Amino acid sequence: MARVPHILKLLSGPEDIGRSWWFWAVFIAACVFMLVYPRWLSEFQATNIAYYLLNVPIALGLGLLWGYSGVLSFGQVAYFGIAGYTYGIVAGNMVGDDFGPIVGSLCGIALCAVVAAIFGYFVFYGRVQNWIVPILTLVLTLLLETFLGQTAGYQWCVGSVQLGGYNGMTGIPGFQLGSHVLMGYDFYYYVLISVLVIYLGLRLLVNSRHGKVLLAIREDPIRTELLGYDIRARQLVAFVLAAVLAGISGLFYVQWGNYITPSQVGLLQASLPVVWVAVGGRESLLAVLMSTVALNWLNYTLSSEGYQYALIITGALLVVVMLFFPSGIVIALARELPKCGLFGRRKGHAA
Repeated sequence: MARVPHILKLLSGPEDIGRSWWFWAVFIAACVFMLVYPRWLSEFQATNIAYYLLNVPIALGLGLLWGYSGVLSFGQVAYFGIAGYTYGIVAGNMVGDDFGPIVGSLCGIALCAVVAAIFGYFVFYGRVQNWIVPILTLVLTLLLETFLGQTAGYQWCVGSVQLGGYNGMTGIPGFQLGSHVLMGYDFYYYVLISVLVIYLGLRLLVNSRHGKVLLAIREDPIRTELLGYDIRARQLVAFVLAAVLAGISGLFYVQWGNYITPSQVGLLQASLPVVWVAVGGRESLLAVLMSTVALNWLNYTLSSEGYQYALIITGALLVVVMLFFPSGIVIALARELPKCGLFGRRKGHAA
């Protein structure tokens, strides 16, 4: 019980907007609303809302890596795809086994962590400059997309599961606990609760001592290293954590749609997490969460009028943000609304 005040103090720490009791009252009210909201929705509508939420983990991971660690990655969708395909292969070969989806999920997350650890080791311990990292991570994504696109033949199978080439992998089993398959309302709550836990966990992280070291590395890596910190190990941990979070979004996606294609790890998809993070504000987890949900809803809604139209709107929004709100729309609004006391103050600013 003695740790509870410490945890509450970390949650309201200075490294994210939203610290006042007004903010937490609104946050709790919003959570309660999201929990009861499905009472007025059909299962199909609840599943659609889950789609708006399932990309939040990959965006939060990039926010941690880019906004708090100072490392921009265009390769997060590679881990999205690795987890999705791994889940499809493992769970697809364990159809009929109640533990198949759980084993598939764990294998997907584990493989993301291993690939990120190996890739990140050579990047960070090889002292690759920060401006080169986005290029290397993008190359990883494009290589993965190219490889997956060449797996159209029947010889490209793992057990009984066909990789499918550019047609993608279909018939992926949904997630289940025991014999109960999570669909409709259940899947909505599964994603919602997972997103809330991830968000609050990352708030604890960035306000902890480890999070402050990450911020110090972002601001002045040489000075931080002179103080005795292994900055490459810290960046590698953040890189692996961001990859795992991207993998969780990949798991949600294949469990939601029961399919995945190589285009999900292509150039277009690689740019979207960067847009979500930049529009909200990369130096705030709350801003990233809000912008990701809003932009996914916008894209989904505009897609009914034509997907290219949705992309034009998203691209134009990014240009506007870069020109007029370089810190992000949500952070800019938080700094302009200090008097309401909703967000509290952050790092000496009205945010």
